[in-house]
Amino acid sequence: MWKKLFAAGGIGLMLFGGVANAAAGDTNGQAYPEKIVINLASRSLALYKGDEKLKLYPIGPGKASTPTPVGYYKILSKEINPTWIDPGDERNVIPSGKNNPLGYRWMQIYGNYGIHGTNKPESIGKFVSNGCIRMFENDVETLFDLVRVGTPVEITYNRVVVEKIPDNSVVYYVYPDGYGRQPLNKESVMKWLRPFGVTDFVSEDLLAAKIRIADGQPTYVGKSYNIRVNGKVLQGKAVKIDDLMYLPVTEIAATLNLPVEVKKEEGTLQTDFGEAVYYNKKNNLYINADDARALLAVDGGVTRGGIYDLASVAKTPSEETPTARVGAIAENTETNDGNIATNVDNPADKESNVDAEKVKAKEDKKSKIEIHVAGDKDAKEGKARIKNKQQRVN
Repeated sequence: MWKKLFAAGGIGLMLFGGVANAAAGDTNGQAYPEKIVINLASRSLALYKGDEKLKLYPIGPGKASTPTPVGYYKILSKEINPTWIDPGDERNVIPSGKNNPLGYRWMQIYGNYGIHGTNKPESIGKFVSNGCIRMFENDVETLFDLVRVGTPVEITYNRVVVEKIPDNSVVYYVYPDGYGRQPLNKESVMKWLRPFGVTDFVSEDLLAAKIRIADGQPTYVGKSYNIRVNGKVLQGKAVKIDDLMYLPVTEIAATLNLPVEVKKEEGTLQTDFGEAVYYNKKNNLYINADDARALLAVDGGVTRGGIYDLASVAKTPSEETPTARVGAIAENTETNDGNIATNVDNPADKESNVDAEKVKAKEDKKSKIEIHVAGDKDAKEGKARIKNKQQRVN
């Protein structure tokens, strides 16, 4: 029987990146839908199927003096009810049972390193082993049944973990430096948060406190959504905090080729379409999504796929520029006689309108007016109307 020398006893071997990677690369060309990802800093093991996290388990990795090596591995063998052999004295053998340091399941990942159960459940969540990965017995038995020989195993050491959970909330965690190998500062944590588009909304004072405490507890920032404007995906994100959806106005306006004026004293932004209050977040400007139509002439919302989709909307008179509104009135206003009005109150057109009226008056004076009357009374009234009209145009 293969000897599990490393799991709970002394060090049988040490692994280096090149050796570990070479082992992980030999998968006989097979693709496995499942993958195990172990983060030593957070003392956790996650089982993925594709990009979906199926399970998350607490673990007990190697202590600082005998750390679990990081790298890319795979499940090489699986065994139920393993026997433990003392690496210091091979005559000391412990068969499967409640006193066996390996518990009731063993999964070899490389050499004498493996994932296994334990007869010391109180050690889970601590840096305690000689390099193997300890798990609660129920957890390791469940994992054992879910993976196969050849399943990839990735072991990392990341004190900062940022994830987007199913409701699009961005959550970050800061873990203690159990191996003393990864110092952190605010900028290094922000680097992990930046791809999620929420750094403008992270309190630096709170972040400094989280680094100092490093308790591994979740800190929720807000909900983050990719933005698409008229079919183009932007780099910035829409971020929802409480009940307010923030949109990065500078990038959206640039995509629309729309000039924006900043009115600092009023705390507003002005475009040809309208005006809206802005929010300055670390020198980046945002608007409430409810104001996007009035300020930018775009409208939309979150799609089922989790994208904040915006599209240009048809312009209404209240959203157009003053010049455009004047043109629209001139094109759509009719006089009582059915002619298109040309005397719109536009200063630039007043002079030409006066000239047009004079020409029309002269033409009216020269024209012959015919009136059909049914009797003398109507004829007299008709003559009176003609006389009055001639007096007006003279």
